[in-house]
Amino acid sequence: MTTSLGVRWLVGEGEAEERLDRALAQLAGVPRAQVQRWLEAGLVTCNERPARASQRVEAGDVLAAEPPEPIPFTLEPEPIPLAILHEDAALLVLDKPAGLVVHPAPGHPRGTLVHALLHHCRDLAGIGGVLRPGIVHRLDAGTSGVMVVAKTDTAHRALSRQFEDHSIERVYHAWVRGAASAESGRVERAIGRHPTDRKRMSVAAREGRDARTAWRVLARYPKSQAARLEVRPETGRTHQIRVHLASQGLPILGDPVYGRARAGLPAPQLLSRPALHALVLGFVHPSSGATLRFEAPPAPDLAALDAALRAREEARA
Repeated sequence: MTTSLGVRWLVGEGEAEERLDRALAQLAGVPRAQVQRWLEAGLVTCNERPARASQRVEAGDVLAAEPPEPIPFTLEPEPIPLAILHEDAALLVLDKPAGLVVHPAPGHPRGTLVHALLHHCRDLAGIGGVLRPGIVHRLDAGTSGVMVVAKTDTAHRALSRQFEDHSIERVYHAWVRGAASAESGRVERAIGRHPTDRKRMSVAAREGRDARTAWRVLARYPKSQAARLEVRPETGRTHQIRVHLASQGLPILGDPVYGRARAGLPAPQLLSRPALHALVLGFVHPSSGATLRFEAPPAPDLAALDAALRAREEARA
């Protein structure tokens, strides 16, 4: 039923003892991943209390959601250039530039990676969803680096399963502010919506999801109080690397949300986004079963940032 508070569903015997996210997906007739996005955004309640994805529901429970308004436009292909690293009948691997939004959303109705993919792959429409055709995983708009896109439903399911199982190899490089006290570390802190700022993620969320990130120091820049890290996320939460590193006192340079954006930059004009790059992506090909590994070198702005940091270290005092 629809009310002024959104849409409500009554849990029946058929959904009793199910996880809340699975039960709501069944009741609402939408993908479970979509329900999880509603939950992460704080748009779902159970018996008028904030809901958790993993909680078990009982017959008679009332689930309510306030799904965001549908985006009132249709997707049209756009001739946006793509840096393609590999392509075959099942998938496409590309080097996403910083600044390119992955899929349409309020505020970004056009000019996204999805629009570019629809122009490049004429038969991609509908693979994995109407508004996110082909998209298996995301990189933040400000993050550059390697992404994989599915070109068939079979490939989309197989790749999505690998991401859910955390069997994908993912390696990032991050330039951070702060002097890491150790040569390596591992962060195991749940991530959820910030208690007061719903646009941010936080390790202080009341209802967070398990998140794990490993890192090690590749280079130190003492004069700039900065470092370059290799980062390996073991889970895939929204803004995970940015939130976890900031929680360790190592915010990413140029990040306007989780760190002082310009602090520590040797030349602030060099960088207009978080200094984070998806360097490596490795996975099992959904058709051949072969293990594939792709690497994209740091984007030019990050290479320039690193050169400037090194130059400051080498300069005479």
